Amino acid sequence: MSASKSEAANALGPDEPERAGTGPEPVAVPGSELLAALLDGMDAALCAFDADATITHWNREAERILGWSAEEAVGRRGFAGWAVRTADAGEVQGRLMAAMDTPGRQVHEFALLRKDGGRVLVRTQSARVLGADGAPAGVYCAFSEVHAQIDLERSIALSEALFEDASWGVVLVDVDLRPTVVNGYAARALGAGRTSPLGRPLGELVVQGVEQLEGALHHVLAEGAARGLTEVWVTLPAGETERRRCWRSGFLRLASPLAEEPVPLGVGWLFQDVTEAKLAEQDADRLRFRSSQLHRAGRAAAECEDPMEAATVYLDFALAGFADHALIDLMEPDGRRLVRTASTPSGAPGPCGPVAGGGIPVRYPHGHPALQAADRNGSVRASAPASASANWSTDRQWPRDMVHALCSVLRSRGRTLGVVTFLRGPSRPAFERPDAVYAESMSVLTAAALDLASTTDGDKPER
Repeated sequence: MSASKSEAANALGPDEPERAGTGPEPVAVPGSELLAALLDGMDAALCAFDADATITHWNREAERILGWSAEEAVGRRGFAGWAVRTADAGEVQGRLMAAMDTPGRQVHEFALLRKDGGRVLVRTQSARVLGADGAPAGVYCAFSEVHAQIDLERSIALSEALFEDASWGVVLVDVDLRPTVVNGYAARALGAGRTSPLGRPLGELVVQGVEQLEGALHHVLAEGAARGLTEVWVTLPAGETERRRCWRSGFLRLASPLAEEPVPLGVGWLFQDVTEAKLAEQDADRLRFRSSQLHRAGRAAAECEDPMEAATVYLDFALAGFADHALIDLMEPDGRRLVRTASTPSGAPGPCGPVAGGGIPVRYPHGHPALQAADRNGSVRASAPASASANWSTDRQWPRDMVHALCSVLRSRGRTLGVVTFLRGPSRPAFERPDAVYAESMSVLTAAALDLASTTDGDKPER
């Protein structure tokens, strides 16, 4: 041990612990100063009376509400003549001081006078103060303006209603983007209980769409509430299947009212499930577009001198927003085989055109969707199963990388002329029943043009 340290140890003595620093010892705040600081820092107005109803304490919030300073209020006996009308003073003082004889708090409403002569309605909570001997020694009274109290009660009531009876989802998310409170609507929308989502990452509750949702929450935390509503498409787990839903959402940044500067506490997320309305809207938009395409296709085909060109024009209009490829297979006169007559380019997207060389017979295996459509005089849908090989489409004489097919029969004058096939790649959904209806509408127009082309060439196909 060095000499300086040895001297310091000897100076402290054998039983006195060595201090870790040389700074000044903390000085205790006197009780009166601490009490004054606590009273002045309260958000509620507070005054206190001794057993003779003389005011002993008066904080700054009481001064703000009534205008009377502590120097003017402390030492006065009751409120008579200055903070309450003389006619009301006896009743007010009696009700306040009655708290000395009753345990617990008492709540009253009074009309008090401001220093400027105005009146203000306040709600008070008063309770007795016990002395050292356990006997009542006075009363303290906390009060606030009634409208401020009502505003607070409304806020609490609104919060309770939102989390119990609201007809939309309400989720409080902390700064780590984890739910902290979930109301009943939101719990049902998430397919969970009121407590099971709490504290879990959103990625565990939402299968797809969580990136957009988290991005919106991050933006609100950093920049504040966004204007307007946001429609978020999400996919939710539902046992072995998944549910795709659209939530129309609004976001509010939550900040602490107790901090001098806003401190984010999280985000309030409110949403409604509008899936059914959005799907109906999409169906209506799709129907309008397809009706427009049928109309435009008819006008364009009417300007074609060659009926075969008109047939391919119909398919070009059908492809827009509907499929990636289209094929026309016409029936041979003996009705035994289909011949590839027109198709879109197998590589890059392009218009449908006649096959070079006049058509090639296609060797469709038994049970091929095109053959099924010809046999049924209707439409057949097919999709590659999850376990299908990469050659699923080429094995069926279709362009590579196609995974969804819709084959529709070509009928004219009561005869089967062939089959038109629409194909989609993996980025598109499978064909559905409304798609088959649209394909059949285009097939009718295409078959009429093909029938006219065969009649013009003198080649009338048989059934």
